[in-house]
Parts: sequence; structure tokens; C-alpha cells
Amino acid sequence: MSLFGTDGVRGKAGKKINAFDMMRLAMATGIYFRQFASGNKILVGKDTRRSGYMVENAIVSGFTAVGFDVIQVGPLPTPAIAFLTEDMRCNAGVMISASHNPFYDNGIKFFDCNGNKLNRDKEKLIEEIFNDMETIHASQSIEKEIGKSKRIDDVIGRYIVHIKNSFPPHLSLLGKRVVVDCANGAGYLVAPTILEELGADIVVLGNKPNGFNINEQCGAMHPENLAKAVLEYRADVGIALDGDADRLVMVDEKGEVVDGDKLMAVLAMHLKSEGLLKGNGMVATVMSNEGLGEYLKKHGIDFYRSDVGDKHVVEVMQKEGINFGGEQSGHIIFSDYAKTGDGLSSALQALAYLAKSGLKASEAFNPYESYPQKQHAMLITSKPEISTIDGIDEFCAKIESLNMRHLFRYSGTENKIRLLLEGKDDALLDKTMEEAKIFFAKAIA
Repeated sequence: MSLFGTDGVRGKAGKKINAFDMMRLAMATGIYFRQFASGNKILVGKDTRRSGYMVENAIVSGFTAVGFDVIQVGPLPTPAIAFLTEDMRCNAGVMISASHNPFYDNGIKFFDCNGNKLNRDKEKLIEEIFNDMETIHASQSIEKEIGKSKRIDDVIGRYIVHIKNSFPPHLSLLGKRVVVDCANGAGYLVAPTILEELGADIVVLGNKPNGFNINEQCGAMHPENLAKAVLEYRADVGIALDGDADRLVMVDEKGEVVDGDKLMAVLAMHLKSEGLLKGNGMVATVMSNEGLGEYLKKHGIDFYRSDVGDKHVVEVMQKEGINFGGEQSGHIIFSDYAKTGDGLSSALQALAYLAKSGLKASEAFNPYESYPQKQHAMLITSKPEISTIDGIDEFCAKIESLNMRHLFRYSGTENKIRLLLEGKDDALLDKTMEEAKIFFAKAIA
């Protein structure tokens, strides 16, 4: 059984994410972490999905079965779990969430004692233990060695203080009207509280989770609703989070969605101007527009690319000694404040720039012209290695001869292949994307 995808384990609740396998996965993870554990605590948080109750209880059973004590903190953003795992000196942390996926999916993200996501090598070791039932049976605790669990409901305050401290103390959001869409997800309590305490006049959307409405026509996956509210309430800016609040999408005062690459470009320049851009560079993924790289290089900032996934961004950041990076999709990492993508800390840095510059959002977050880019996600029935697909080399060579950049990759969480083309000619991009759809439909759909 293949467990881990691009960002942890994810799938349909009751199918891939079922009580038996999640208990077994927790046992395997506990066995893995036992090798390095100096203590005996595992932190477990979740988003607002109904299936979170089932998964949480299975996870708790698994960890306590191999001798760990579990601290359950309830619905909190993914970056809060990363922060609290380190802050509370736990041996590991678990976030139960399928991020931006619909309510019927769920998933698990693991963090080490320093609040970092696990790399692929560590995930493979956990998969090996998961598939070794003899080791799992032999590792079960007995008598006084069986673990216990307890629920703590007031740790939200620690995270709120931590995130508020990332906002410059000499600045204020007084006079700023901000619409925030919490996606009926894990940030529904934290986000409005932080923005209100910093002085913003807030309008809140998506803050009534019922277990089934997470990401449903709201949040970062549906910024059109945020855009309407920004115009209706004449707000200065809109902020949309996804289900586990590790992603940020912004809307300017004109109701236009801010391009994720352009937002990162502005934030990188802001950090540099404040003398806070470590390593004089930033990291984005292979999905980011080439216009971002050109803009940064023009302003003397080094530009690096990583594989898709914020954990891969972080790996390159750590390798190059850089404290800023992110994904076009909205996962933005300020490593001075968070170990993973954090929608709220990113939003506060963007709002701080607006407060300092005095610019309107439409002026502030549009620093360059992007290259035209086309993307398409296609349902497929199998996932053969892309390099082995018959004719793929010739097709890619044809695209490159047309001075286009291409990226074809499988989704790590769904049965889809994601197609990306980038160039200077819109009409040619449209034509080539249609050819790409036909090519992959014949090959693997």
C-alpha cells in the first residue's frame, strides 16, 4: 500500500483514510519516532471535518498502543501544530487534515520534534514499518507502558501570541477594513481574533463549520466569493485561507485576485528593504512563473526553484540559508516565524507592507508583467512514470522548440495529471495545451 503523497497521507475518509489503517499508521510512526525520542509526547490537531473524530481516535489509539502519551488540541491550523510541537517540546506532531480537498477526504501530516515536515526518506521508513506487521505486533506496549491521552483546549493562545509577534510592533491595522474568509476550516477562530486584536475592521466569512462545509464554495479555493465581499463592503483587502489555514490567497480593493507569484515578489523585496532577507534569495517551485525569477534577479535577489510542495521549498531554503520562499498556490514560508506554509503569518506580512507603504493593494501587489501561463488538470486511470510514456521526449522537444516552458506531473493526492505550459504567445499556448490534452488522453487517461 502506497501511503505518502506530495503532502503527507491523503485520501477518501472511510476508504484509504480508514480507522484500522490510521491506527496502524500511528503505531508505525510511533515506532519510528521511538528511536529518537527523549520524551514521550505526541501532539495531535485537526481541522473541522466530521471524519476528523474517527481519524483522531484511531491515531490516539495507535500512539498509546506503542507507549506514547498524546496531547489533543482540537481544531487548529496546520502551522499552529508545527509551532506547538516544538514549543511544547513534543517528540512529534500530527495534523489531521486534507487541506483544500472536499469534506469527504481527510489526511495526516507529520512533524518532527522541531516542527519540520518529514522528508521522503523518513516517510519511506515509516511505510516499511507500516507494512511489517510482525514488528508492529511486537512493539505493542503492555501494563504500565501503555500510553495515555488528554485534551488541552487553551493552547490556541500560544499560537495567537506567536503570530501577532510577527507583525511589526510600530505598525497598526487601524483604519484598514479587511474581509477574511476562513473556509469553514481550522482557522475560523484564530484568524478573526488576530486581525481584530491588531486593530483591523474585519468582515468574516466562512467561520461556521459544520463538519461538511469546509472549502465548500469558500476560502482559498473559491476567492470569487471573497472578491464580491471586498467590493460590497468597500474593503481595503481580502484574505482567504484554505481548510487547514496553511495557504493564503489575497484579493485587492478592486476585487481582483492577487497573483501568488507577484505577492511573493513584493514580500521578498519588502524583506530585503528591511534588511531581513537572509541569504539574499528566495525559493519558489517549478510551478512559478518565469516573470518572478526575472523580476527578482533584476533587483539583485537570487532565485531558486524546488519541487512542488512546501516541504520541498523548505528543504532548498535550509540548504541555501534562506528564510523566505513559497508556492504560487499560496503556501508562503517565512521561516523566522513558521516552519511550514502559514496563511496567517503571510497575511500579516502583506498587511504590514500595505500599512508601511500606504499603497492600495492593487498598486502594491502588481510589480511586473507575468509570462502567459496555461494550466490544466486531467483525470487519469493510471500513473506510469512520465519519462517512460511513448513519444513524450519528442512531444517535449517540440514544445521547447516553440520557446515554451513545460511541466507535466501527477497530483500527489488525486488521480490527476497536471499540465503547465508557459510562453510569450497566448494563442500558441492555447493550441499547444489542446495538443497536450490529446497526447496524454491517448497515453494514460
